[in-house]
Amino acid sequence: MPPGVFVLVLVVAVLHVAWNALLKTSGDTLRTAGRAMIVGVCVFAPPVLIGWWVVGRPALEAQTVALAVVSGILEAAYFVCLAEAYRRGDLSVVYPIARGTAPVLSVALGVSVLGERLAPTGVVGVAALLTGILLVQQPWRVVGAIRAHLMRGRRATGSPDLPTASLVGAAEFAMLTGVMIAGYSAVDSVGARQAPVWLYAGVVFPVCAVALVAWVRFVARRSGPVARPGDPGGVVTGPAPWIRSGAAGTISLGAYGLILVAYTLAPLTAIAPLRESSVVIASAWGAIRMGEAVDARDRARRLGGAGLVLVGAVLLAI
Repeated sequence: MPPGVFVLVLVVAVLHVAWNALLKTSGDTLRTAGRAMIVGVCVFAPPVLIGWWVVGRPALEAQTVALAVVSGILEAAYFVCLAEAYRRGDLSVVYPIARGTAPVLSVALGVSVLGERLAPTGVVGVAALLTGILLVQQPWRVVGAIRAHLMRGRRATGSPDLPTASLVGAAEFAMLTGVMIAGYSAVDSVGARQAPVWLYAGVVFPVCAVALVAWVRFVARRSGPVARPGDPGGVVTGPAPWIRSGAAGTISLGAYGLILVAYTLAPLTAIAPLRESSVVIASAWGAIRMGEAVDARDRARRLGGAGLVLVGAVLLAI
């Protein structure tokens, strides 16, 4: 891989973590995501329209448009699930689960539905992914919290001031986020080959923004905030300001554009594993900079689990 591409993919990984951190630290994560997509589309739509006009206003086939619409809806569902996961859980926990679930699901579908076979390195990769996810998710902790809650009839004390519902909900929504990543990635792998990638994305993200805003406006408007440890008063309400939300949206779509550029300069098998370095970056940022880890042992567990997710992704790509 050329050094320039290596640096580019690492920059994309950092940008991806940056907008996730912005989303995580906002009060109303779902409405912040909606604002982010509105601003992001407004920033990038004009260049796409100008490019479309300059190259002769090419038309997209109906099948390509249909795939772009499906991808946009799945992207909106991704933002909904991710926002709900961040309302309930830490960045250093949610991010590795969300990013790690997608390749595990893809492998499961490939083996069970398409009859594909895993090489020995792939088997080790799946094992590393699952082990890493288990380390950051700690399902035994959730089971213990539920048991204590049922036996004592009150909130479990396995994690300071953390409701049992939040322990379970964060992992559930993080896994659903991974399902959405696998879904829109599969659709995009077909749709992006039928048209210029930038033009295909120019349909995907406006659809995503419209679907996400519609969800926020008509479906989620009555949902209340979820308490998180460390929040003043136990609850944070209200979306991030438009400037902060817009920064997250611009970074998100900008990172997407940069990774598309990287795909034209180097093989997917070289880029995909390096891109997953964002898992370790996100875990380190959340556990250390945001103070999500309780102590050194908890910090090591989160970073170790994220590292295993990265190793598993690399082995699967190989």
